[in-house]
Amino acid sequence: MLMRIIRNRSLGAVAALGLAASLVYADEPHGKSSMAPLFADDAVLNVTIEGPIEALMLVRPDSAYLQGRFTYTEADGNEHQLGMKFRTRGNYRRDPEHCDFAPILLNFKKGDLPGTLFAGQDKLKLVTHCQTNVAGFEQYLLREYLVYRLFQELTSISYSTRLFHVTYAEPEKKPLTRYGFVIEDDKAVAKRNGLKRVKRRSLQEFEIDPKLQNLANIFQYMIGNTEYSLVNPEPKKDCCHKSDVLSATGEPPFTPLVFDFDFSGFVNAPYAQPNPRYPIPSVRHRFYKGLCDANDILPGTLQVFLNKKDNFYQIIDELEPLSRRSRNHVRSYLKSFYDTISDPALVKELLVDKCFVPAQTQP
Repeated sequence: MLMRIIRNRSLGAVAALGLAASLVYADEPHGKSSMAPLFADDAVLNVTIEGPIEALMLVRPDSAYLQGRFTYTEADGNEHQLGMKFRTRGNYRRDPEHCDFAPILLNFKKGDLPGTLFAGQDKLKLVTHCQTNVAGFEQYLLREYLVYRLFQELTSISYSTRLFHVTYAEPEKKPLTRYGFVIEDDKAVAKRNGLKRVKRRSLQEFEIDPKLQNLANIFQYMIGNTEYSLVNPEPKKDCCHKSDVLSATGEPPFTPLVFDFDFSGFVNAPYAQPNPRYPIPSVRHRFYKGLCDANDILPGTLQVFLNKKDNFYQIIDELEPLSRRSRNHVRSYLKSFYDTISDPALVKELLVDKCFVPAQTQP
């Protein structure tokens, strides 16, 4: 009966959300015991990256590596040094017009890794602070780190992350210390979920697992992000725009693996602009990109988020480097989402009635 009500877009569409337990389908978040050593702990890791940092940020190579050295300090105070080379990476944030300190790709010497915290790693994407001389810019990085943590709480099909306190050092120059975080490799995410990475030029909505597709769309709505696509790529790249594609067999149904959230209202980075395709004045305004075909499973999806509400706030409150201003911002932004999904009339107005019908549907 509840499903029929939603299809008819009645005001009572989600009045029985609390009774939709049978529709709660999200995978359990991955236990830390299943993770590689680096990602099995959420404690901030103190690290030092030594090398030609100034030259790296001046040239910003996207293929050639520079030689460096990586040192990390464990909780007991023991230091470990690893061989490493590194280069810059990314698109928008690699552009010096947007960030004076670009994201980095760390490429470790494999022979140094066995028996260390970095065992099983190879190349790791390091998200950096973007602006060195703008006060408080680290907070935007911490907010994006939080987004990854929140999505990890929803499903195991998500990128694990580890927060670093990084000192960038090179001879005869003053060291720079800022927060950063590394992101798990996509093949590692796929492997621990019994899936594999798939490269496709584009997808159609009906090829994607509907429950996980809906989970991703509601999550993106929660954080106020429209800068993504689960079916289309960026120009001259594989599918999809800020969403990788996984599958158990290499064929449909495909599983979306979303990433890169700095253009969300949750992060609210100063450089973030709303996608002109959507009728929103700023990234702080939410816009729903979910499918009308998913309206029948919408109550179950929303119940997943309602069940995780306390966990989400706990994750936010436990991130010590977060400033009071940032904490208030993300808590307030999250509250507005929960106010919406707890009100049947608002669910109908902002989600059910705003759903998307693809131009091409399954034959």
